Amino acid sequence: MTAVGWVEAALFFGIVLASTRPLGAYMARVFSGERTLLSPIMGPCERVIFRICGIDPQREMTASGYLFATLAFSVVGLIYLYVLLRTQKWLPLNPQGFDNLTPDNAWNVAVSFTTNTNWQFYSGESTMSYLSQMAGLAWHNFVSAAVGIAIAVAVIRGVCRTDRKTVGNFWVDATRSLLYVLLPISFVGALVLCWQGVPQNFHPYVDVQTLEGAKQTITGGPMASQEVIKELGTNGGGFVNANSASPNENPTPFSNLLEMLLIFAIGAGLTYTYGRYAKDQRQGWALFAAMALIFAGGFAVSYASEAAGNPIVHALGVSGGNLEGKECRFGVPASALFATVTTDTSCGAVNSAHDSFTPLGGLVPLADMQLGEIAYGGVGTGLYGMILFVVLTVFIAGLMVGRTPEFLGKKIEKKEVQLAILGALVLPVFALVPTAISVLVPAGTATLSNSGPHGFSELLYGFSSTTENNGSAFAGLGGSLYFNILMGIVMLCGRFLFLIPALALAGSLAGKKSVAETVGTFTTYSPTFVFLLLGVIFIVGALTFFPADALGPIVEHLQMLQGKVQ
Repeated sequence: MTAVGWVEAALFFGIVLASTRPLGAYMARVFSGERTLLSPIMGPCERVIFRICGIDPQREMTASGYLFATLAFSVVGLIYLYVLLRTQKWLPLNPQGFDNLTPDNAWNVAVSFTTNTNWQFYSGESTMSYLSQMAGLAWHNFVSAAVGIAIAVAVIRGVCRTDRKTVGNFWVDATRSLLYVLLPISFVGALVLCWQGVPQNFHPYVDVQTLEGAKQTITGGPMASQEVIKELGTNGGGFVNANSASPNENPTPFSNLLEMLLIFAIGAGLTYTYGRYAKDQRQGWALFAAMALIFAGGFAVSYASEAAGNPIVHALGVSGGNLEGKECRFGVPASALFATVTTDTSCGAVNSAHDSFTPLGGLVPLADMQLGEIAYGGVGTGLYGMILFVVLTVFIAGLMVGRTPEFLGKKIEKKEVQLAILGALVLPVFALVPTAISVLVPAGTATLSNSGPHGFSELLYGFSSTTENNGSAFAGLGGSLYFNILMGIVMLCGRFLFLIPALALAGSLAGKKSVAETVGTFTTYSPTFVFLLLGVIFIVGALTFFPADALGPIVEHLQMLQGKVQ
């Protein structure tokens, strides 16, 4: 480890911290319907959309109505993308003449981008037409992110409101997410990425001759516009197969820093938005602090492991950190930082090969996902995932002191606790059960590139990633019919079976009477609460995942120390 690496991480986090308050306050104004700097531009657009679609911005929905609108919108979007991918051969903006996707591959991709997962069993530069990239994948990058933000805002309203039993209007929240948050930041970010060298064109690919006399195909296309929303919307699906390790998608250290900042920006800002709605900014900063500690701990372990390198390689007389699978222009620190950031959220973009990390270095991205990607989470999903853990924490604290648990002055009763537990069980069930099945059937192990503990980690990582809608992967899982169909089902369950209890919790808390704080009230913003919250998060993670994790990366780490694996 070097001082430069720690300074790089500190600079990154310092910028995240500095941007949290202004962005969070801005989003609070947007979703409260207040006037903002962009209102003169976006206000007329918003009113036209509402008029055309017949949306009454003053009419709010119950949690069940909000959920129905979310599911209906997602189903329509899934069908639209499936049809587009099955017909791209006959549609315009296909200069390479790519064929239609097969039914199972189109199913997997359509589900993947609808659920904000962006799992990719294909190489984008050799599979997707420009129209599919823009009107299909990039479009879903925007709307799936808008859905996540809308759900987070609805959960915030339900948790904080005492005067109404409604949680907002899905169509209004999703529209404002797009117009006021995602589009403006993406427009500026795309221009910056173009300045850094990311392509943005409609040219056919270009064949050139290298200095060695070989032929190389230079990929073009509308990359910058997709790259920025890929990161900002915590989507993660790359225009090309190498994702953000490609110099086309991520050419410079500055673009690398910008992409990491985009990944964290909205998730961090929503903690401040939550504090505004709660009328107590300490509530938001408490969640921010818990998320920051999870992020810092994960990065420290990953950086230390990668910087220590592989003792087997050291025995051959080659010193230094583990550079296998990493871009030299980023090195160990920026690779470990990017891997931590992208799995603390539901992004899944990569600037290095996670499969080539050391066992403990690779354990960090795996554990980040299995904790629920709550630091700082996907656009919205991290915040309402953290709120579910807050409910569990205040329930446990109430049991410890013999008081009825309270959250923001509202009594936490049996129904709220059951919903929080249900949400916490979604990830382990849909990550571990398919992993166990895949270990036992030939189709599940047929495409693994490694055997033993690392092969098991490839399976466990894949199903953890798809359940948690992350999309990053260890290498080894081929795009077979088995994985295309099964992982499509897992992605749907991971997205919507987690979303349902979160919205139901918001609906249960909305309109509940708030009782006055007394000397015996357990505050949900103190350092004691933050550390208790972290304890609950790690205990839940350890109880559900540690036995499985121990079979993979931990065993592999011990073998590596003994010189038994490369």
